[in-house]
Amino acid sequence: MVQGSTFYETAIILSLAAVLGIVGQKLRQPLVIMFLVTGILAGPACFGVIHSYEQIELLAHIGIALLLFIVGLRLDVKLIRTTGPVALATGLGQILFTSVIGFVISLVLGLSVISAVYVAVALTFSSTIIIVKLLSDKKEIDALHGRIAVGFLIVQDIAAILALVALTTFGSGLAQGQSPVTTTLFMAAKGIGLLAGVGVLMRYVLPRLLAKLAQSQEMLVLFAIAWAVLLGATSEGLGFSKEIGAFLAGISLATTEFRDAISAKLVSLRDFLLLFFFIELGARLEWSAVGAQIGPSLWLSLFVLVGNPLIVLIIMGVMGYRRRTSFLAGLTVAQISEFSLIVATLGFTLGHIPLETMGLITLVGVVTICASTYMILYSQHLYAFLSPVLTIFERKDPYREASGDTVDPAEAVDAILVGLGNYGSGLAERLLERRMHIVGVDFDPQALEKWQTRGVSVLYGDMADPELFEQLPLGHARWVVSTVRSKDVSLALLRLLQHTRYQGKVALTAADQTEATLYEKVGAHVILRPFSDAAEQAADALTDAMDLLPQNVDWPVAFQEVRLRSGSVVAGQALREIPLRSLTGVSILAVSRAGHVHYEPVPDFRVYPGDRIVLMGSPGVLKQAESLINQMEAVESTGRLERFEVVEVPLDADSEWLNKTLAELQFRQRYGVTVVGIRRGDERLASPGPNERLLDGDRLIVIGTADRIAPLKRPKTP
Repeated sequence: MVQGSTFYETAIILSLAAVLGIVGQKLRQPLVIMFLVTGILAGPACFGVIHSYEQIELLAHIGIALLLFIVGLRLDVKLIRTTGPVALATGLGQILFTSVIGFVISLVLGLSVISAVYVAVALTFSSTIIIVKLLSDKKEIDALHGRIAVGFLIVQDIAAILALVALTTFGSGLAQGQSPVTTTLFMAAKGIGLLAGVGVLMRYVLPRLLAKLAQSQEMLVLFAIAWAVLLGATSEGLGFSKEIGAFLAGISLATTEFRDAISAKLVSLRDFLLLFFFIELGARLEWSAVGAQIGPSLWLSLFVLVGNPLIVLIIMGVMGYRRRTSFLAGLTVAQISEFSLIVATLGFTLGHIPLETMGLITLVGVVTICASTYMILYSQHLYAFLSPVLTIFERKDPYREASGDTVDPAEAVDAILVGLGNYGSGLAERLLERRMHIVGVDFDPQALEKWQTRGVSVLYGDMADPELFEQLPLGHARWVVSTVRSKDVSLALLRLLQHTRYQGKVALTAADQTEATLYEKVGAHVILRPFSDAAEQAADALTDAMDLLPQNVDWPVAFQEVRLRSGSVVAGQALREIPLRSLTGVSILAVSRAGHVHYEPVPDFRVYPGDRIVLMGSPGVLKQAESLINQMEAVESTGRLERFEVVEVPLDADSEWLNKTLAELQFRQRYGVTVVGIRRGDERLASPGPNERLLDGDRLIVIGTADRIAPLKRPKTP
């Protein structure tokens, strides 16, 4: 290696981080841990690669500033209100209990009072970045426990910012020998001035400036970075930390319409620069000093991994949530966050805590982040194992969740619809149009509320939860339909249904052909393919007759294309049977079907669901004609239509069918049933042809509706 070359150092550090990142992916660990390991390996304790500490420290400070900037940019206080008081109660309660108990444990472990305070504060914060990513990967960010977790993580973030303000303000001020009262008043005045200045810019300058800069995405991103760093520097100049200024910069842009665009552009840059913060932190650790902290770090880690979730379980249980929701939300606080490490670094920089205490907090961070990641990834398995014990944390009436359930386990339903997202909601609409009685299941309270107002029976829950099945009318449901595009969830659902000996049919949603084939093998009756079906409909829409119509017509006439929906009163009818012209004066010019356009269709032409019908008429009546065409047929639910029956019809020597072929008997035309087989002694003839002659002793296997089958249950005689 070339000594003193920052570029060579950076190349080696980044290469080492990339290799360890790959290892971390295999181990399903957050990159934060691998970055710390990179710093440890590249630091003086191992390879001794790092020499340019000042450059790495500069990049680390910019990374922290961007982290706080994006936290402020995404700060959505409305989310706390949407999750109700549980976010505040759980967030504040967890902070209070964790800090108090953590402080006592730290004193018992022999730490000084000031070190115990720092450790207690560090133990209270959980990583919003890691938790949001894990929940998003598991598609649980919109679940009730996900919403609650994000809500109280925001509360924690606000508390962390306040802790940083207190440490930088009072810590540095008191270190200079100023009195607490003087320090408080002086810093309060500067803080109010800073807030007022930013408030004026938010009101009069930033919205207009961003609107102009947004014409170039590059300028928008450049301004955001400059604004974060500039306000961070201003804050530091006033005696606050640069992190506080960056956080305030994020809040100042959070109310603009460009917040999401800026945040999306900066996330990758933030993650890259944070690499240097964690590398610097890892490189600073003196293992000779840290080694003595392994024992205390394990005790504190055990408290965070077990104690923090217990605190959340107790608070949410008292507030009326089910033990599953409380448990899954509680797992999200079973680690300390990057804020904890920032607090430790700040305390060490200010001279409040020794290197050993910073090392202790770092070790707790490594242990808890590693362990809690697996706890969240395998949360369902953990819950299934601990569920019997967790009953003590659930009230007899978990009213906050049960109040929204409107399902009667004894009610007869046509379909239990799992997943009420975009695709599920669309499917629910179509099923309701067909007068089907459905039950909706989802873990998004807002989706359930929407359908509950429509009179649909709903149930909050996750179909991977075995306890949910006790509340569903599975014994009276013809279909269980899952619109969730997750292979693991779909297979778990199918296994649970088979375990409960569900007798109805199951429909699963496949993301691709591989999943569809798998679902068919394991027993699904119907496979839904949203992407494939939508692509086919889109192709049909692009091969219609509308492009061939004139664009400008000097006459009060207009054209409109209407897609014929299944269940329409005109589906299957010939054009002569549709009173479109007599009722509205609108004519049908063409019908597009499966990519082929039928121009000027004849009166006997029949239309079917999926056809795209091109209408011509007065502009004022085209909408009326569309409503007429897609008026839904007022039929009873398919669950009450007559069922098919399969019976055996014996032939004897006196039967008039004897020695005649099926074609001669015109079986389907005369009797309205289908012969699916003939049992002839020990021989079985499947799908007999029309020329198959019937012999004495044959037994016909026929399928048809009950009214058609009844006259055939006794053989015809002359």
